[in-house]
Amino acid sequence: LSRGYKKKKCTDEKCEHLYLMSFHIQRMPAPIRLRELIRTIRTARTQAEEREMIQKECAAIRSSFREEDNTYRCRNVAKLLYMHMLGYPAHFGQLECLKLIASQKFTDKRIGYLGAMLLLDERQDVHLLMTNCIKNDLNHSTQFVQGLALCTLGCMGSSEMCRDLAGEVEKLLKTSNSYLRKKAALCAVHVIRKVPELMEMFLPATKNLLNEKNHGVLHTSVVLLTEMCERSPDMLAHFRKLVPQLVRILKNLIMSGYSPEHDVSGISDPFLQVRILRLLRILGRNDDDSSEAMNDILAQVATNTETSKNVGNAILYETVLTIMDIKSESGLRVLAINILGRFLLNNDKNIRYVALTSLLKTVQTDHNAVQRHRSTIVDCLKDLDVSIKRRAMELSFALVNGNNIRGMMKELLYFLDSCEPEFKADCASGIFLAAEKYAPSKRWHIDTIMRVLTTAGSYVRDDAVPNLIQLITNSVEMHAYTVQRLYKAILGDYSQQPLVQVAAWCIGEYGDLLVSGQCEEEEPIQVTEDEVLDILESVLISNMSTSVTRGYALTAIMKLSTRFTCTVNRIKKVVSIYGSSIDVELQQRAVEYNALFKKYDHMRSALLERMPVMEKVTTNGPTEIVQTNGETEPAPLETKPPPSGPQPTSQANDLLDLLGGNDITPVIPTAPTSKPSSAGGELLDLLGDINLTGAPAAAPAPASVPQISQPPFLLDGLSSQPLFNDIAAGIPSITAYSKNGLKIEFTFERSNTNPSVTVITIQASNSTELDMTDFVFQAAVPKTFQLQLLSPSSSIVPAFNTGTITQVIKVLNPQKQQLRMRIKLTYNHKGSAMQDLAEVNNFPPQSWQ
Repeated sequence: LSRGYKKKKCTDEKCEHLYLMSFHIQRMPAPIRLRELIRTIRTARTQAEEREMIQKECAAIRSSFREEDNTYRCRNVAKLLYMHMLGYPAHFGQLECLKLIASQKFTDKRIGYLGAMLLLDERQDVHLLMTNCIKNDLNHSTQFVQGLALCTLGCMGSSEMCRDLAGEVEKLLKTSNSYLRKKAALCAVHVIRKVPELMEMFLPATKNLLNEKNHGVLHTSVVLLTEMCERSPDMLAHFRKLVPQLVRILKNLIMSGYSPEHDVSGISDPFLQVRILRLLRILGRNDDDSSEAMNDILAQVATNTETSKNVGNAILYETVLTIMDIKSESGLRVLAINILGRFLLNNDKNIRYVALTSLLKTVQTDHNAVQRHRSTIVDCLKDLDVSIKRRAMELSFALVNGNNIRGMMKELLYFLDSCEPEFKADCASGIFLAAEKYAPSKRWHIDTIMRVLTTAGSYVRDDAVPNLIQLITNSVEMHAYTVQRLYKAILGDYSQQPLVQVAAWCIGEYGDLLVSGQCEEEEPIQVTEDEVLDILESVLISNMSTSVTRGYALTAIMKLSTRFTCTVNRIKKVVSIYGSSIDVELQQRAVEYNALFKKYDHMRSALLERMPVMEKVTTNGPTEIVQTNGETEPAPLETKPPPSGPQPTSQANDLLDLLGGNDITPVIPTAPTSKPSSAGGELLDLLGDINLTGAPAAAPAPASVPQISQPPFLLDGLSSQPLFNDIAAGIPSITAYSKNGLKIEFTFERSNTNPSVTVITIQASNSTELDMTDFVFQAAVPKTFQLQLLSPSSSIVPAFNTGTITQVIKVLNPQKQQLRMRIKLTYNHKGSAMQDLAEVNNFPPQSWQ
């Protein structure tokens, strides 16, 4: 070109332009192709070398963008997208993508739209600049350009763009072109998600969508209908008339012969089948007519689908979910559970996990059907996969009832003995709850709990010790057997601290039965008083003993001073030694016990008498929910009136036996008492102002305590007057508890008639995907307060925060102190009984009291 220009002395402007362009090309070499860039980057041996290559190429791309090089813009943007996929910044190519979209070439548009979907989103204002280009391309004469615009709008369109372009999408939804209709349907789904109020615009266009023969259009149409039904109850009612048509489409898919275009592992279009089953599940939920119309086809799918391939298992799983969610026949539900039972035998771990999860959701409604697969479920406890093992454990506890308690506990105790540490806490708690609910005898109950403490004592919850102590105390005929078993269990092994605590308590209470050898349930052992004290002293000095365990042991030694006759001097010596212990709790106990020996020895035998039977009362308003195998029925509670006369002096010994009770029950308010004189006064002076509210067994008052003439509860006289005013300004609600999806909030009000009365309204909400049933809220407060729990609004906390349970607590606070409250929550969730304790301190603010 240069030679021709010089020879011919050409003055033509076009020739001159070409000549200048030749020099420009010589100055700016053509950028490398995308394929060459990929090959170069893959040769990098280190991350630093790869970064250097990327930075060098990005610099070249930036230079090309600055010079407005239209020739290689498409190639540069393509390379930039590859770098973006590798995780490197590529935001400087956003405007170049918009330039490519505005181009008339299809290849440029394709890269431009792809770049827009990857580099832009609705949080950046740049995306609004392409609204007009998308609108023009939606009306383009070429279907492939229209398809690019629909894909981009359906991928990253903002609410503003969706409002502006919804009309064009609706037009394309009515076109006869199958290629455009399926893309328009998916784009309409995105528009509805962004702007739900535009849903009605697409309603006319959906009428003929299911008549389409093209499977792609059918698939996207079902997706669109599903989205509309999930977002609008009116749309759900409107589309229920399409159930027969959907059933017919599904039947044709099952009965159709081999079609190479749609066949996947011998099944005709499984993706479309799954989508139709999901839509049928939504349409049949809580509707008898729709459910009746789809029962036959669901049974047909469940029996005719091939299970040798994973494709068939996916369809069967969706079929099971649909059967369980609609109002299906009982025989069909049994068929669905049997399918899940077959899944448990599959070699694929994912299928077994899905089956266990589904059975756990259905066990409450179809308990007997799930019970038939109990042996297979128990076998899953031996699986090596921890996820399967956990689901199998949860389902096993959900299957426990009075008929299979012995067999199931045997398997679960074996599992507890061999499982990983992360399972032991949940497994031990489940065994405790199941044993308490279905124990065939007290001896079996005690043996089971002791087996758990021996196997996984360090993993049990804090309330296991007081609960077992209460169980042993109430089993009068088993005292000798229990103390003998516990004594043998801790010989030389103090590693399981909860077991040692229970054993120390029982030895202190029933040490005389241990020494006398009066056990009838098994062969008695011969133990001397010194041997018993040796064990307890070993617990005191053991490095494995915690401060709480040492407290149990010291108190047990003190109790034995009234049960043993030959070792009192040894007990005095042991107690006096710990009067100077560095452990403040242990020191305080020892000092008080020394005072009993020296100053109040005449009261020691009365104070250290055997504990009476503990009554465990669980109340929640006028009725209590009793659950057996998923069935609940209200059971009236027996309410005992407060004692009208003085309590006998001999029962004052109960005070020293309340060892850290964690089992909280709702407070039954009593009248305030004044400090007595004489022996009762000496007792209270010795022990200090002990707060007994919420302990496992309330101690009776000494004989000299006068009864104050007050109403049974001071708030009862206010019921005939307006009680509450508006919530105090500036006092926000507090979150008292938030764990495992359960949230408890407190709001505060004050009585108009009595400023000392604080009214707390609790609101319980549930953010999980399943309801929480048999919900019980209990509370305990210090004795300076009086508390009354009113009946809750319900016992079921709905899932997905769709509703709340409300309950009113009235608290009398005459001393204007900040409130301290311990709460106990019990409920059933996902087939498991849950229980938790929490403490709420210093509320509401002091300025509001």
